[in-house]
Amino acid sequence: MDYDPQELEARWRERWSETGRYEADPDADADDATFVTVPYPYPSGGMHIGHARTYTVPDVYARYRRQQGDNVLFPIAWHVTGTPIIGAVERLKNREEKQLSVLTDTYNVPEDTLSDLESPMGWARYFIEEHYKKGMQSLGLSVDWRREFTTNNERYSKFVEWQYRTLRERGRLEKGLHPVKFCTNEEQPVTTHDLLEGENAEFQEYTLVRFGWERAGGDVVVPMATLRPETVRGVTNAYIDPEATYVVAEVDGETWFVSEYAADKLEYQARDVEILETVEGAELVGQTVENPVTGDDVLVLPADFVDADNATGVVMSVPAHSPDDYVALQEAKADADYLESFGIDPADVADIEPIPILDIDSEDDTYGEIPAKSAVENRGIESSDDPALEKATKDLYNKEFHAGRLKEFYGDYAGGLVEEVRDDYKADGIEAGQFDVMQEFSEEVVCRCGGDVVVAEQDTWFLSYDDEDWKRLAHDVADGLDAIPENTRDEYHHTIDWLNGWPCIRNYGLGTRLPWDDQFVIEPLSDSTIYMAYYTIAHRLQEIPTEELTQDFFDALFYGADAVDDAPEKALELREEWDYWYPVDYRFSGNDLITNHLTFYQFHHGELFDEPQWPQGIVIMGMGLLEGQKMSSSKGHVVLPGEAIGEYGADTVRFFLLNSAEPWQDYDWRDDLVGSVHDQLERFWNRAQEIIADPGPDERPELETVDRWLLSKLQDTVRDVTTGMDESETRSASQAAFYNFEESLRWYRRRTDLDRPAAKWTLRTVLETRLRLLAPFIPFMTNELHEQLTGTPAEDAPWPEPDAEFEDESVELEERQVERLTEDVRDIIDVTDSDPDTIRVYVAADWKRDVFETVVDNGDNVGAIMGQVMQDPDLREKGNDVNDLVQDLVDQTRGRDKSTLRAQLELDEAGTYERAADFLAREFDADVEVFAEDDPDIVDPADRASKAIPFRPAVHLE
Repeated sequence: MDYDPQELEARWRERWSETGRYEADPDADADDATFVTVPYPYPSGGMHIGHARTYTVPDVYARYRRQQGDNVLFPIAWHVTGTPIIGAVERLKNREEKQLSVLTDTYNVPEDTLSDLESPMGWARYFIEEHYKKGMQSLGLSVDWRREFTTNNERYSKFVEWQYRTLRERGRLEKGLHPVKFCTNEEQPVTTHDLLEGENAEFQEYTLVRFGWERAGGDVVVPMATLRPETVRGVTNAYIDPEATYVVAEVDGETWFVSEYAADKLEYQARDVEILETVEGAELVGQTVENPVTGDDVLVLPADFVDADNATGVVMSVPAHSPDDYVALQEAKADADYLESFGIDPADVADIEPIPILDIDSEDDTYGEIPAKSAVENRGIESSDDPALEKATKDLYNKEFHAGRLKEFYGDYAGGLVEEVRDDYKADGIEAGQFDVMQEFSEEVVCRCGGDVVVAEQDTWFLSYDDEDWKRLAHDVADGLDAIPENTRDEYHHTIDWLNGWPCIRNYGLGTRLPWDDQFVIEPLSDSTIYMAYYTIAHRLQEIPTEELTQDFFDALFYGADAVDDAPEKALELREEWDYWYPVDYRFSGNDLITNHLTFYQFHHGELFDEPQWPQGIVIMGMGLLEGQKMSSSKGHVVLPGEAIGEYGADTVRFFLLNSAEPWQDYDWRDDLVGSVHDQLERFWNRAQEIIADPGPDERPELETVDRWLLSKLQDTVRDVTTGMDESETRSASQAAFYNFEESLRWYRRRTDLDRPAAKWTLRTVLETRLRLLAPFIPFMTNELHEQLTGTPAEDAPWPEPDAEFEDESVELEERQVERLTEDVRDIIDVTDSDPDTIRVYVAADWKRDVFETVVDNGDNVGAIMGQVMQDPDLREKGNDVNDLVQDLVDQTRGRDKSTLRAQLELDEAGTYERAADFLAREFDADVEVFAEDDPDIVDPADRASKAIPFRPAVHLE
């Protein structure tokens, strides 16, 4: 029977669907209940191969636990909350060329279907049904499809309303001004999932140093943004983009000079801003402004490197402590013509010298009196284009922050370390009216709709993740997790520590309305914190009228009959199912969600549920590359699962994704390697068909040593795969079950006569076990083959356990000796370029085994070994021969397990090689003779026997 993955897989998909194979209901007879979840997809576009891996990894674990006897729930739903889908629809309606290209060229949406996508839910439904759901089903995901829902479903919204009313009642929601990411196009707050660029951007609070300018018509504040307010005494000049647009504006009753974009941002940050006039940056060029701390006049220079869209658009220069500023000043001094074109006397610029404001505690003299000058010169930096400048600046900033002490003219702060005094110095400057503040991002942020995203102060409802008692609860949840990999636990704790209030509402979009103010929608990350609980009863809620899903209903469902007066019976009935499945045993999720969703998940479970219902484990997954490059839907650089499955088959796609890296590692989809996996699976299929066609006797015949060796290796494999699966190490587990064991099978096929009844029985036993081990990874092929072999699909057979009857360290050691001897003979033949007629194998004399035993007893203590062996008069007579042997054996045994070495001592080494003589003769087409070194009838024409040491026989080719 030829391997036809498309035909085979279609049959099994239909069979699973017709029988409801993965529909999970409470079952008292199951060994345990296991609940596995993965983030529900956001169908703003199509499913690509990176998503396929995201959902296949938990499927493997779910299938594994079923074979372990567990009742397993693996559900999925669809996250449509927010605005990305709305933005995508608008771009489609506007017939944006890029959007049309993504739809038709990347995701193969038919032209005549595009109109169906012109409503948010029309868009979502298309990608849910035509991409995600088809893709998941094609991959063979063992999902309970009865429980699927969308996050704008009215019943799900009732569940979310319950959560937010409860959080409000418990004081976990507050209202007030709060910095948020705000889309200037949509005119509403956005979060990570809404962003096209800047997903990892952080809020930064800049200090605005309030420089003064005596402008015709009155005094003007020229605020300059810095993250290093303590350097204000080192300011020598300032820079502005002469060609950018700036404004003179009333800001909270004062006249300010800032960039046009900065004025908009200040207004978003709850400032009262009125534009008085619009000017070019050139107006400030050549002017002097007054340093509010020192009173010094500071010359403003033109510079095209100034980004008018960043902060206020005017920057102060501290050339003694900023390598960037030092290089910029040298370049300004060297360009007299440019300065003169703005009416600036080059001599005035030439007179500007760096002003050092701190000393660096250091054991070396890397940085001199002018640290920035030293940083630049030490690295040979000559221009602002030198890529080394960025690192020089970063290194110096870091050094000065931790080891910089302010000079004596800082008064009360003199001698203070920057990291210890910066915040207080800033606060004093604000109180004195010298400083102000402004929020900015650490990088550019762009909304999926294409709009600019700014920091805005909004009067909003936010989750009070900064409450210390709530943080303690979240830390407790993180401490109790099985965090995979373990180092992610520290990342959860770090995120819990820095999280502050999180704005949880938006002005519009898909999703659940805020229950007490329906003009707002709960944002995507905030409505997806405990939806795993909803899975447990999602299908059964369909039986209940929406109006009955009240606060009391969910209180009774999740907190029991005592939580409310007259608890609804249906809620208590559903509580039994929720209680049966909860908590979530493992959540498989992307590493980019550690800093938001996964930590929110822990906050909310800690607050809303008791410890027994807290999450048990989280497995983090890495990102995917395509032919070495980051996948990009907008650039068409993706592989669609349907296309890959159509070419290679689902088992091949699954096996490649699972086998190329551990879940938490990044992986790279490469067509040539995927094709190789397909070929390997086809070979496996063909080998299996040979065994199925001629399975050998039903009763176990008498086994030879090599049969027992293979069966013993099989038990090692069962143990290795099981350990890997328990640790979610899908690559290690699949490698052990498939590739690693194939090495053993190749050796076995070389070693023995496969037509023997015992060999046929052994291969059938091995195949049956491997099919069960591989069933979670390649379910289509393994189910089919196992059913052909035994009458039962592999997934319905129990997970293998090591069989003590076949665990035999001695036969494994014996076969390893044969394998090593074979390798040694092959090496000798290759080196000598010979074709021997006779191969003589010489086994070490008994006295050498005695020395070996002494070495095993004493480890690598040569003195103790020699002291013991020299007590034997016979050995003492051998003198240097014993000494040389001891050195060889110590080297040979160093670092090896002592119990294994003792087991090796039990081997009949000569008998091992004699039993393998027929194999060696076939392998090398030569006669094979085995002799003991001290055999009186030995044939040793080349005097090789004396070279033998225990378990490394001497060899002579003739």
